[in-house]
Amino acid sequence: MKVSIRLLLFSCLYAIALPFEALPQDTIQTEIVQKLKGPGRFVHHLGIEFRPAYILPTAPFYRGENLRQKPIRTALSGHLKYAFRFPDGSLGDKVYPDTYQGIGIAHYGFDNPEELGRPTAIYLFQRSEIARLGDRIALDYEWNFGISTGWKPHHFERNPYNVAIGSGTNAYLNAGIYLRWALTRHTDLATGIDFTHFSNGNTTFPNAGLNMVGLKIGMLYDFRKRQPAAEPAVSIPESLMKRYPRHISYDLVLFGSWRRKGVEVSGQPVPSPHQYPVLGLYFAPMYNLSHRFRTGLSLDAVYDGSANVYTRNYHSAAAGQKFFKPSADQQLALGMSARAEYIMPIFTIGIGLGGNVLHKGGDLRGTYQTFALKIATTRNSFLHIGYNLKDFHEPNYLMLGLGYRFNNKAPSLFR
Repeated sequence: MKVSIRLLLFSCLYAIALPFEALPQDTIQTEIVQKLKGPGRFVHHLGIEFRPAYILPTAPFYRGENLRQKPIRTALSGHLKYAFRFPDGSLGDKVYPDTYQGIGIAHYGFDNPEELGRPTAIYLFQRSEIARLGDRIALDYEWNFGISTGWKPHHFERNPYNVAIGSGTNAYLNAGIYLRWALTRHTDLATGIDFTHFSNGNTTFPNAGLNMVGLKIGMLYDFRKRQPAAEPAVSIPESLMKRYPRHISYDLVLFGSWRRKGVEVSGQPVPSPHQYPVLGLYFAPMYNLSHRFRTGLSLDAVYDGSANVYTRNYHSAAAGQKFFKPSADQQLALGMSARAEYIMPIFTIGIGLGGNVLHKGGDLRGTYQTFALKIATTRNSFLHIGYNLKDFHEPNYLMLGLGYRFNNKAPSLFR
């Protein structure tokens, strides 16, 4: 399980490190393209941040039911980040102004490292301007997505009180807003608030995870040349900004994962000791409205190996003989969902709301919600990292896979 998660992370890092020269050209005139291909095409940034945080008491372990018999309330992390953005005056900068994407690494410390550990996270991130509040101040948002390792998970003998963290490797999610203050031509100060979530995505029990709200303070350094280039800035024709080719594209995604399941016994959920496979695909015609938005419908097929698992002779049978799988047709479903996506450079964030229309009932009834991050690897192919909820509250399964976009007429912004 840990190997699969780490391979996923390496794939994400590979995606962001792809040579941009390998991507196809858009509708920019040839002479403009050649100017944009010159030295310093992309603007590079470094950042350092500190984030004090308050741990939300979402599990008894955090409220004081631990080895120390004290609440676990505070955390502190340090972050080192690299980012890049489109050059000033380019088409990409005009469509996505003040937008950065990159890689970060962070180290976390908690009130109770003996039972929680001292995890390190490596992640992809993107930040962009929401509003310009003045000549030297702006309101930005940022999200982080990655993986963390170095946790001390629950163990019946070595770590019995920690009933919140079930895996030594966990997903890392963070989102926040902050004010960016221009101090000099090359440096900015960032101050703001954020929310952080760690969990294993329902791949191992326990899976209460860890949630935090906190503050952020950081310094950003811009590596642009101090002296303007002698050559005049490239002017992008205004027609390229207005002439977005609205069209229908088609996303085909194959995904898989594994999950754990709680089975109801005498009105109480009891965790099954088994891990169950999940395999699925979806086909989504999407109407592309602009550089930033697309929406459409999706036909969703899934095989959930945990669906409709049941118990027999639970109180008398041996541990390995209490949980049983039904026939495969009771674990297959075909559904329809509405989808909406917010498109940014390299990354696309999508949400979906749907329900199964063909199924054998039981666990496959109800609605499902999807949340996905698509990471471009070429012009038309992408990595897919998503999660599926049931009825807005019940954790379901991860959606880790590959996708391909057919009939993609969106202009490329990289050249």
